Amino acid sequence: MASNALAVWEGREYTHNPKSGDWYWALSIIAVAATIAAVLFGNYLLAVLVIIATVAIALHAAKEPPLHRFQLVENGIFIGDELHPFERMISFSVLEDIEGTLPPIISIKTESWLSPHLIIPLEGVDADMVYGYFLHHVDEDEHKHTFVDLVASWLGF
Repeated sequence: MASNALAVWEGREYTHNPKSGDWYWALSIIAVAATIAAVLFGNYLLAVLVIIATVAIALHAAKEPPLHRFQLVENGIFIGDELHPFERMISFSVLEDIEGTLPPIISIKTESWLSPHLIIPLEGVDADMVYGYFLHHVDEDEHKHTFVDLVASWLGF
């Protein structure tokens, strides 16, 4: 951990939206239909993949996101105990909610293939200070929502 942190805050990567029983029933019906269709077409591997994906989605929907500790330091940002150095960051963008109901978030694209896109909430910290510090170390660029972001939002994640 860094002792020379410029800013320290905690936050969750996303807001947990508890799912209703109807949501799980709809997920199950879609999964059963897709599994039956895969079996009818003789694609057993796809049927197994659909079942595994359904279980993973249901488990992910049920759990609350963990609370992460963020530390802005001179050479990057710590997420928990893992340092993401500025040198490995491609670009960043601070995204703000137009209605002002959600805290601003910083979107960071990195060179890492394990975590190529970081989303960090800026709740409980001076967002302008974090923005200014990132601006001196990383290129700012417009970050748009990806197809995966849109699907996750549609599913209620």
